[in-house]
Amino acid sequence: MANYGFSSYHPAVNFLFFAAVLLFSMFFLHPVLLGISFFSALAYAVRLNGWRTLRFCLTALLPMAVLVAFLNPAFNHDGVTVLVYVNDNPITLESVCYGLAAAVLFSSVILWFSCYNAVMTSDKFLHLFGRVLPSLSLLFSMCLRFVPRFKGQTKVIAQAQRGIGLDPGEGGPLRRAKKGMHILSILTTWALENAVDTADSMKARGYGLKGRTSFSLYRFGRRDRAALLFLLALVVLVGWGALLGEATLQYFPRLSGKEITGRSLVLYGGYALLCLTPLILDAKEAVAWRRSQWKS
Repeated sequence: MANYGFSSYHPAVNFLFFAAVLLFSMFFLHPVLLGISFFSALAYAVRLNGWRTLRFCLTALLPMAVLVAFLNPAFNHDGVTVLVYVNDNPITLESVCYGLAAAVLFSSVILWFSCYNAVMTSDKFLHLFGRVLPSLSLLFSMCLRFVPRFKGQTKVIAQAQRGIGLDPGEGGPLRRAKKGMHILSILTTWALENAVDTADSMKARGYGLKGRTSFSLYRFGRRDRAALLFLLALVVLVGWGALLGEATLQYFPRLSGKEITGRSLVLYGGYALLCLTPLILDAKEAVAWRRSQWKS
């Protein structure tokens, strides 16, 4: 993706945003906050990756979310509101609601991570942590880089195997599994060799040595400072609301939560503003660009 809008801000701003939304998304089980996180992550994922995000949601994310939603009431029989008995095991309303909440949480985190991979490139991560944790930063950036490269290399290997008559989609289940394992073996060897080459290349450049300087395109400017302070204020606001219990909903033994008050609305609004920050900044940049085009 082009360096545009929110992704053009300093890596510290990008990292703070994703650290905050991922942390809150993994711990908030309130339905309002879950909905804000999910739809914000979905909208930003579509903004970054196009409409193929919806295809991913329908083909991969939705089946996994449904599985998560059904597993909880199948194994967790807590709750006082029994809906039906299956093999003498009660299926309760509370366990169903908790399963649905867990499914939305799971989907939100996956979508936020897809946005993170598109915005927080390996060079941004190395810029932030390369001097503090050089080895760990390099390892983490290599892992993130390998995720999209694995997909592309898998297609290349499968196409090459198909060209010599070993199409992984042909034959019985056992034969297809054997071909798939062969592709996995080739892919693993390629990944290990690539990792060794990258490590040797970085070592030859003096990466991690004391006193080593490095060139960077990232400069922390006035707009980055303003965005960072804005995000910190929203994080403090949301954290304050969570500490006051406004983000809590009790699922067991029965569904119960606090009444919606002014503090709750402030929390909801602050959390929505936090999750929508990238889209707001992207829209702001788009408006500024159109105004500059009109003036010219």
